Amino acid sequence: MSAGAVPAFITRGEGEPVLVLLHGIGGGKSFWVPQLDALARAGVRAVAWDMPGYGDSAMVNPYTMATLAHALGRLLDAVAGERVVLVGHSMGGMVALEAMALFPQRIAGLVLSATSPAFGKPDGDWQRTFLRQRLEPLDQGRSMADIAPALVRSMIAPQADVAAVQRAVEVMSAVPAATYRAALQALVSFDRRALLPSIAAPTLALAGEDDGVAPPAVVEKMAGKIPGARYRCIARAGHLLSLEQPAAYAEAMLGFVRTAL
Repeated sequence: MSAGAVPAFITRGEGEPVLVLLHGIGGGKSFWVPQLDALARAGVRAVAWDMPGYGDSAMVNPYTMATLAHALGRLLDAVAGERVVLVGHSMGGMVALEAMALFPQRIAGLVLSATSPAFGKPDGDWQRTFLRQRLEPLDQGRSMADIAPALVRSMIAPQADVAAVQRAVEVMSAVPAATYRAALQALVSFDRRALLPSIAAPTLALAGEDDGVAPPAVVEKMAGKIPGARYRCIARAGHLLSLEQPAAYAEAMLGFVRTAL
């Protein structure tokens, strides 16, 4: 792997396979605390990282999916066992796919959650509109803490638990604005659609029933292009499904690990 610092992480549990939890663009390692605890209680070891530039992890330059995947490789070198399952949420799912493209032999399984294999061309009209909408509040001098409540509300299901919503807002509020900007730029240039038919590792694709960011149809279509992939839609969940429906999410991961690996 490329030289550089090992990203910050927290871990719970013992044994193998090791589930490596990869958060999305508004996340951090604390996003996964409910899942870390649930997996540890079930006798499964899990590791959650701060993606570069988040929390306690150093920034990388350039900030691309490839450099993020290589940072993940350094984490695997440092803490993971022989059998690794990458659990990627949203942008974290894209990092997982990039890692699968770069070092597939190191990955025993994939859980791709509320994500997609491509975002589109960075110079496309939709992408430019997306970037403008996300960056304009920061350009106007607002902070991540200012914009987090509205962003979270736009991603969750109507009936989301108040405590889960508050956790999501707190985690997103702590994301450095410079990291958020860099991550958005990496996001809009991502395209690994051509990789899907070659994925040999067992794969589970998870969608939230009420997710308008990565709709169930998009996640199901992705699963259909990965040989043997399983697909599951979690009821009453939006884009932040692991926080909104933590028990159902943990059960889906555990069922997959116990029957597919």
